[in-house]
Amino acid sequence: MEVSNSSERRTKQKRDLAWNYCELYKNGNKVELKCVFCEKIFKGGGIHRVKEHLAGAKGDGGSPCMNVDPDVRRSMQENLSGVVGKRKKKQRFVDAEEELLNQNNINIGDDGFRNNYDLNTVDDLLGLKDVLVTNTDELVNNEGANNELSGELKEGRMTRRRRRNEYDSSANLEPVAIGSLKRDPAWKHCQMFKSGGKVLLKCVYCGKTFVGGGIYRLKEHLAGRMGNGPICSKVQPDVRLLMQESLSGSVGKKKKKQKHIEMPNHNAGNGAVHNPTSGRDLISEIDLLAETDALEENSNLFLQEHEDNGVGGRMEKPQIVKAPVLLNPHKSHALVADGNIVVGSRVVDNRVQMAIGQFLLYAGIPFDAVSSVYFQKMIEAIASQGSQVVTPSCNDLRSWILKNSVKEVKSDIERFSGWWARSGCSILVDEWVTQKGRTLVKILVNCPEENLYLKSMDISEIRNSADALYQLLAKVIEEVGVRNVLQVVTSGEERYVVSGKRLIDSYPSIFWTPCAGHCISMMLEDFTKLELISAMLEQSKSITRFIYNHNVILNMMRRHTFGVDLVDIGFTKSATDFMTLNRIVCLKQNLQNMVSSEEWAESPYSREPEGLALLDCFSSESFWSTCALISRLADPFLRLLRIVSNEKRPGMGYVHAGLYRAKETIKKELVNQKDFYDYWNIMHRRWKQLQHHPLLAAGFYLNPKFFYSTGGDVHHIRSQLYDCVEKLVPDPNTQDKIVKETISYQNGDGDFGRKMAIRARDTLLPAEWWSTYGGACPNLARLAVKVLNQTCSLVSSTLSHIPFEQMHETKNCLEHQRLSDLVLVQYNWWLWERAQKNKEQEPVDPFLYSNTSLVEDWLVKGKAHSNDQSISDWTTVSPPMGNFILLGSHADDFEALGTGFDDFELFNAAGDSEEATGSKPAKFC
Repeated sequence: MEVSNSSERRTKQKRDLAWNYCELYKNGNKVELKCVFCEKIFKGGGIHRVKEHLAGAKGDGGSPCMNVDPDVRRSMQENLSGVVGKRKKKQRFVDAEEELLNQNNINIGDDGFRNNYDLNTVDDLLGLKDVLVTNTDELVNNEGANNELSGELKEGRMTRRRRRNEYDSSANLEPVAIGSLKRDPAWKHCQMFKSGGKVLLKCVYCGKTFVGGGIYRLKEHLAGRMGNGPICSKVQPDVRLLMQESLSGSVGKKKKKQKHIEMPNHNAGNGAVHNPTSGRDLISEIDLLAETDALEENSNLFLQEHEDNGVGGRMEKPQIVKAPVLLNPHKSHALVADGNIVVGSRVVDNRVQMAIGQFLLYAGIPFDAVSSVYFQKMIEAIASQGSQVVTPSCNDLRSWILKNSVKEVKSDIERFSGWWARSGCSILVDEWVTQKGRTLVKILVNCPEENLYLKSMDISEIRNSADALYQLLAKVIEEVGVRNVLQVVTSGEERYVVSGKRLIDSYPSIFWTPCAGHCISMMLEDFTKLELISAMLEQSKSITRFIYNHNVILNMMRRHTFGVDLVDIGFTKSATDFMTLNRIVCLKQNLQNMVSSEEWAESPYSREPEGLALLDCFSSESFWSTCALISRLADPFLRLLRIVSNEKRPGMGYVHAGLYRAKETIKKELVNQKDFYDYWNIMHRRWKQLQHHPLLAAGFYLNPKFFYSTGGDVHHIRSQLYDCVEKLVPDPNTQDKIVKETISYQNGDGDFGRKMAIRARDTLLPAEWWSTYGGACPNLARLAVKVLNQTCSLVSSTLSHIPFEQMHETKNCLEHQRLSDLVLVQYNWWLWERAQKNKEQEPVDPFLYSNTSLVEDWLVKGKAHSNDQSISDWTTVSPPMGNFILLGSHADDFEALGTGFDDFELFNAAGDSEEATGSKPAKFC
């Protein structure tokens, strides 16, 4: 709405600094304020609302001002902190005064103490306490002969609030038993009474009685927190600490429940391209404050817990970022003040941080090792011992510590191996070439409960011999147990194809399966060679190389994207390419804001050829529309790659559905038949080895969510299920029973047709669904659980700190055995930690050395690095903050597959592709 009338003159009484950065208007009878930086108009709320808007504080100011100068924003933040501080200081004084009145039964106003004493601070009240107690005792002693008069005097001096809340001991209070359902720890430290229709709670330490407010109010009383009542002065220290911890937990849950960020679509209506597959468009109008500058070491900003000011019930939040109180502050964006790190309400001595960091730097340990749960476990153990810690020696590490660790790991392996016979297991053979040219393989065993590393071998001399590889695989199968093994998963190279065929001839009940993750990665790699995608990737890489090689531009980008990096790291190099392209599309609005800002215009880099090229790209709708199209085409492949690589949820029952969705997306986005057949042919060529694999077909058939949403009879898939039955179930009688039971499953008879079972198709994992509702078809259910619990991809990861190569190089038998045990411990710990690690997104710096092979093309220029300190000063670069919440919630990859499979061209891939391309594509299933 356009505001009419002229700007009013500011009066001398308007002394708040924020008046210098707004204009005052009169619109009829209403007064409105206008921000001079972004011209946002505020209809009500006063200057405090404008100040929150300028400071970027989340409150009544709405979205933060994106055009405000950094020094103005900092000034408003400091001003707001002062206002909040005064309010809290005043509230603490009022609470302390009330507590003093309640404890001494004295009305300060009636006795004239407020006029006789200068009562301005809590310390003044505490100093007055002794005087009040002394005067009261003298008064009681002088009138001690008349107890009734003394009682009346005390009763007359009770404050109004005390009269309301206190009940005479002679009142008719009916005790009420505290039931077992009341599980809050505070219930153990109070008594409950009934007086008429009211329920009262009484503190067992000081006898204070509370009418209303519930257990939370009593908990504040015991915890010593100024809130809805006085503080208990007689509570035991351990009880007070327990109540404080309980309050912190409940407050955290409330705040987490109430926290909600609404992200409107700023692309709508302005001709911008919207990427529906990502669902994570990042916009600039948000209720969070961006980091305006790199965090300085001597910053005087502190991170504090947001607390209710107790006045109007509104939360005052002048802080930039809230960080939890952690023992590992590197995970939160802690600020530094006076040489110490401030994390929450805890001040961490920088000397400890420095000492730990210097050791890690000296030892050459990767920086991201501090994210390990074992590092945190070590810090907590040291902290628990205080100054009595005795560090282990080198011999301790090489002897009893390693020995005990090996014993623990082998015990865990033995425990998990008990599941192999019940659920079946997969042997994973992962090959890689070391920096010195050695070819090594890792042997792992995968079952629904855990991934286990068994051993590694040097196959440099036999790598090209299919016979030698077959003998190696056969030996591993015998060690694990032929009856336990369902499949052997390897790469799809020709030598493994030959050895795999010999393997299934020798062991008729075992499948050989090429790695599905490798096939999907190769599809993405082939896509990058297509002309359109290749040109767009190269253009995008030139942008990121320019940004990431100039500290000023990198800081500018991270400020405008709220600490979210452009480079997104995936499982493979090709996955990283498409994920980064998608991230750039998600950050479109923020990147356009950057190049249209005054900061960019004043930067000398904006006038360089690379800077001008960057501006042209970000201003071109053709660039954005092409990037969005490529991102939509690649999205289902990236989802499928994450599905087959998922360690907590086996992907066997989802591969066919994922490939169907990928082909469906390509057909939908590329209307021209010749165009989408180019992509389809790449898929068929890479998927050739797996197109008729019985396990993958059986996984689709036995997944009820997909099977019951398939239009028509997919007889070719059912035929492959029968291949699976004949191979995995040697007994003919059991085979016949399974075939009969498939009819019940197909028709949805019995428990399969229950409303509960139909609803559970979307909520339960496929194997869990069969265990729950497959009781009437026990033979088919057992087969389904075994198949659906298998993986179809290798756990491919080679860690630099694990001494695989040193183990195979040593000629000493004892040292070889020691290193073998060391690798056994290290690799299994890494596998277990990765499986249990929280999936919460954390910022990953693309400059980390461990990510070099994946992101090199996006960060490294063709020519040698610059020696210009002003361009390449890493010490001035702001770290990635990783506010991934701003990207929106990421849709679950498994849920995104949806239902509905009725396009048989996608299943069969028959028809026009032969005419369009000159070659008939291989069948999908």
